[in-house]
Amino acid sequence: MSCGEACVVNWLAKRWVSAALFMAVGFLLLGPAMAVSFAGFFVLIYLHLPIYMFHQVEEHAGDRFRHFTNVTLFRGVEALRPVDVIIVNLPVVWGVNLISFYAALLISPGLGLAAPYLMLVNAILHLVTTIRLRCYNPGLVTAIVLFLPLSLATLLLARQTPGVTIYHHVFALAIAVIIHALIMLQAARRARLLSAGAQG
Repeated sequence: MSCGEACVVNWLAKRWVSAALFMAVGFLLLGPAMAVSFAGFFVLIYLHLPIYMFHQVEEHAGDRFRHFTNVTLFRGVEALRPVDVIIVNLPVVWGVNLISFYAALLISPGLGLAAPYLMLVNAILHLVTTIRLRCYNPGLVTAIVLFLPLSLATLLLARQTPGVTIYHHVFALAIAVIIHALIMLQAARRARLLSAGAQG
C-alpha cells in the first residue's frame, strides 16, 4: 500500500463510523416520505441501509470488531486490517443495500432480497459466535434487536409481493452467504500467512 493509499485509509478509518451514524439518522428521517411514496415491501428494503449503519456503529465504534476478531478469533494475528473493514462495510455492505433497493424498484422486487438475506446471515453469525464463545461480540445487540425483526419481516412480506419467486430467494441467499464466506476466508488466509511468516 502506497503512502497516499495509507493516508486515505487512515482518514476513513477515523471518520466513517461517525459518518454512518449521521447518515443513518438522515435516511430514517426520510422514512415517512418513503412510506407515502412506495409500497411497504420497498420501504422495508430501503430501511435496510440505515439500520445496517446503526449496526455498524455498535460493531465498529472504537475499532471494536476488528480488535475482537484479531484478538479473540485469530489469537492476536492481524487477520483484519483497517482497509479490510473499510472495504467490507462501505462499498460492499452499503453497495449491496443500495443496489438492492434500486434493483427492486426499477427491475424486479425479488432482486431486493439480497438486503434482508445479507442482514439475516450476519445476525445468525453474531448469534453463533456468541453461543460458541459465550461472550458478547461487537454488533450482537443490534443484530438481535434490529437485524432479525427487519430481515424476517421483509422476507415474510416478500411472500405477498408480486414478482418475487423462489429463485429470487435462492439467488439472494447465495449472494449473502458468498459475501460472508469470502470475508471469512480472506481473514483466515491472511492469518495463516502471517502465522507462517512469524514461524519462519
